[in-house]
Amino acid sequence: MQASNKGELPVMDYYLWIKALHVISVIAWMAGQLYLPRLFVYHCEAPVGSAQSETFKVMERRLLKAIMNPAMIATWLFGITMIALDPGLLKGAGWLHAKLTLVLILSGVHGVLSKYVRVFANDANTKPQKFFRILNEVPTLLMIIIVILVIVRPF
Repeated sequence: MQASNKGELPVMDYYLWIKALHVISVIAWMAGQLYLPRLFVYHCEAPVGSAQSETFKVMERRLLKAIMNPAMIATWLFGITMIALDPGLLKGAGWLHAKLTLVLILSGVHGVLSKYVRVFANDANTKPQKFFRILNEVPTLLMIIIVILVIVRPF
């Protein structure tokens, strides 16, 4: 596709920039999804009211608010923009429908992690370390399946 005006980028050039920003956003979002449950595991060991517990609260809140939330929003916005620029992606692309379903589930996991940031902030956690160790594996499994769907496109 060629540019219609001198100095204007073709739509596909925009698409590639948006795709790059989408991947960058996903990486930032996944970093938070993988690190936050690990912080919860360590936070479980810290006595309520201790300096260590208060430090974990700050780390958890900042990770969620400054990295994870913006990265999730950017991931969704850039992903939706790519589909808007190339709606043909949705036709006969079972892999994309499966990916979007898994990304919805990943967004739900984000919501669960957000809930536990609030729970720990209120010194109200009742879950053991094992719960957060298992929760830590969910984003990893979803990420593996999503990457396989995007790269291999099995259906």
